[in-house]
Amino acid sequence: MKRPSKLRQPTQAEIQPVLQALNTGNLAAAEALAKKMLKQFPNAFAVHNLYGNALAGQNKFKDAVAAFRKALAIDPSVAELHFNVGILLTNLNRTEEAITSYKKAVKLKPSLTDAHYNLGTALQAESKFEQAANSYKKAIELEPGFFEALVNLGVVLQEQSLLAEAIEVYKRALTIQKDAKVYFNMGTALKNEGKLGDAIDSYNNALELKPDYAEVYSNIGEVLRDQGRYDESVTYYKKALDCDPSLPVANYSLAVYLYDSGDLEGALEHFQKSQFADWQERSLYCLYKTSKFEEFKQGLDALKAKNHNSPFLATLTTHYAENFGTENNYNFCPNPMDFVFHNEIPELKGESSLREQLLADIRDAHVEEKKQGRLVNGVQSSGNLFKRSEPSFRQLGELVKQAIQRYKYNFADENCTYVKDFPKDFEFASSWFVKMNQGGHLNSHIHEDGWVSGAVYISLPTDKQHEHEGSIEVSTHGDDYPKKHDNFPAKAIAPTVGDIVMFPSCLFHRTIPFSSNEERICVAFDLKPV
Repeated sequence: MKRPSKLRQPTQAEIQPVLQALNTGNLAAAEALAKKMLKQFPNAFAVHNLYGNALAGQNKFKDAVAAFRKALAIDPSVAELHFNVGILLTNLNRTEEAITSYKKAVKLKPSLTDAHYNLGTALQAESKFEQAANSYKKAIELEPGFFEALVNLGVVLQEQSLLAEAIEVYKRALTIQKDAKVYFNMGTALKNEGKLGDAIDSYNNALELKPDYAEVYSNIGEVLRDQGRYDESVTYYKKALDCDPSLPVANYSLAVYLYDSGDLEGALEHFQKSQFADWQERSLYCLYKTSKFEEFKQGLDALKAKNHNSPFLATLTTHYAENFGTENNYNFCPNPMDFVFHNEIPELKGESSLREQLLADIRDAHVEEKKQGRLVNGVQSSGNLFKRSEPSFRQLGELVKQAIQRYKYNFADENCTYVKDFPKDFEFASSWFVKMNQGGHLNSHIHEDGWVSGAVYISLPTDKQHEHEGSIEVSTHGDDYPKKHDNFPAKAIAPTVGDIVMFPSCLFHRTIPFSSNEERICVAFDLKPV
């Protein structure tokens, strides 16, 4: 009995014209021939596959996906076809679907190295860094010299704050191929570990390979700034701008240097050129500090109308309202003094093994000092302490996260943007230890990059001449802002060892000097939305 035509499969001779058109690059003809053949052979896996290839070759990705999926409905066991569908879905920015296709490919054929790699890149694009790392590791197991997989593995480890692991992976990648971007990434990881000298070495290696690498010059400038080598840092910011005059981060960093050194006119120029991060708030700061109040007020009103969740803008708005006796109608955090929170971390109280380990790690950690112009008789660590590998710092970071949840719960009923938009997903923008000796103090400032700021107290002076020696003081005035009166509210908090104090980053704060010959050690942090 003759087989029904709809189930009959095409012969090699019948398929040959489509194959020939594909192989000679005549994709439109291949598409037309395959499309015509599908009317005769609608259940032919090979024809759907050829049709999909013809469409994909013409960048008709959506139609190609449909064609390949029809082929897979006939035979879902072909790993390479799932892989191809994943590539097309990636090109269509349908990343979640692509991930599903890549997962099917590697399940069917675990030895398909490129599928593991592509799965990693798709997961990385979705910020699923831990899963992405696992996929890159599988690709590297299959192909130990897979340079791109090693580089991307380093990046996703860095994104998870696994800095030491990331650095080792970058080193391994560099044994395969010298690459300026890898040296740049490694330099950034070293910088965040507080290894400033090593970071500069890595950045210089990048420059040997790519002498016009503007971002590297800018980052070297930041490291030199952290080392207190301010004049040298400016040289590098300017080198970055010689390579790329529009580079936002270099303009911004140069502006911050000018801002800190008192050249507010020059800072204003470079903030406006940068249009980077909080450049608008910083520009308003320059206007306010130079008493250009009318121009400041115009810019302030314009920015308030479109930016509703800026801590730095809240600082400026609150100070202006109290200074000039006007209403503070910026609802981010109109009464920041109400959100100061004094709590404790029980794991640091009493005979605490964690506290002892923290003191030992602070003493022994190979972290370079970060020069801090406002800090007197003390040292501050560079890098991001909670991203370091020491278990004590990691554990403290987790305990601080728990304290932040208590802070959030405590103010949950408040009706302002600071509470209502409190970040569900957050990260430590920075974390560092500060050690002060006799006479130590920190002058008034805010943390422009944070949402919530705070400090955990590890060691405190006990021999006090008055109650608030070594205390933290918060206020709506500071940093030599211009003031018309002295009636700004302030509050001093005297913590004990194991306490944590948190407050909106828009509040000014300072450390009150202490006179005893003892050491004051705290770990400070800034929290910001991811």
